[in-house]
Amino acid sequence: MDLRHSLPRLAFQAGRLTEGTRMLPEETAVAISYNGTTQAVMMATPADLEDFALGFSLTEGIAAPDEIDSITAVETDRGIDLQIWLVGPAGDRLAARRRSMAGPVGCGLCGIDSLDEALRAVPPVPPSGLALTAAQVMAAIAALPGHQPLHDATRAVHAAAFWRPGQGIIAAREDVGRHNALDKLAGALVCGGAGMVRASTHPTGSDEPARRGGSPAVGCVLARTEPSTVYPKAHDGAIILTSRVSIDMVQKCARIGAAVVIAVSAPTAHAVRMADAAGISLIGLARPDGFEVFTHPSRISTQEAAHVA
Repeated sequence: MDLRHSLPRLAFQAGRLTEGTRMLPEETAVAISYNGTTQAVMMATPADLEDFALGFSLTEGIAAPDEIDSITAVETDRGIDLQIWLVGPAGDRLAARRRSMAGPVGCGLCGIDSLDEALRAVPPVPPSGLALTAAQVMAAIAALPGHQPLHDATRAVHAAAFWRPGQGIIAAREDVGRHNALDKLAGALVCGGAGMVRASTHPTGSDEPARRGGSPAVGCVLARTEPSTVYPKAHDGAIILTSRVSIDMVQKCARIGAAVVIAVSAPTAHAVRMADAAGISLIGLARPDGFEVFTHPSRISTQEAAHVA
């Protein structure tokens, strides 16, 4: 499926109209289904969808990696159905908190059916010896544009990336929705971790439901691990976001154990309070020449050396 299209447009510049074309990103309806029942429908960029399915499951607290049996992407004429089969207690937990979400572009709290669910607390991120210098924070944000090819072409998508000291940006994902981009990054970090193997892709144009026990997951096959409320895949580096940071973005970052979150925009006041409670160093308004630290500033040093325990 194409990720972008060149469409005609009229441009008004210097007091005159000119005809031309503009490259625009595609978006498609993506349904996320668990054990045969649709849980959420998002408008998303049709790329890295296996990462999206896995990351959404983790950051929404629906399932730990060991509770996902398979992920299959089924393309139809109306969109894409990400069919996820759960094992263990995850299915029972999901039934207890069942909700239906439908959002224009990856809404983080769309369809939440209770205030408690919307404001759910997250456990503190695992202890981390991570410390970054101011120079490293600015270098991380300066490196992000080099990992945004779809944004370069369209100027219309968000990105989420993971930066690690000594390695730079090791993973980045783009999407028309900021929550989607973060979910895709979370899935990519898990897919790149120990206990994961890559499976061959099985594209299909059928809208016939996938059968449990059939083809392996498209993209990732999950090894059995010990379940954890927080899956600490982001404790030794910084998550970088091109968007503002709202409470739901902090919740998602906490689920993958993020020690540091760097965003180009400002956070909301509630996001700052939640990041503080979760033990996350939240950095906003980040530019290659400066930034503002809102929580846990002890991880950020003005010294020229950083240390990761």
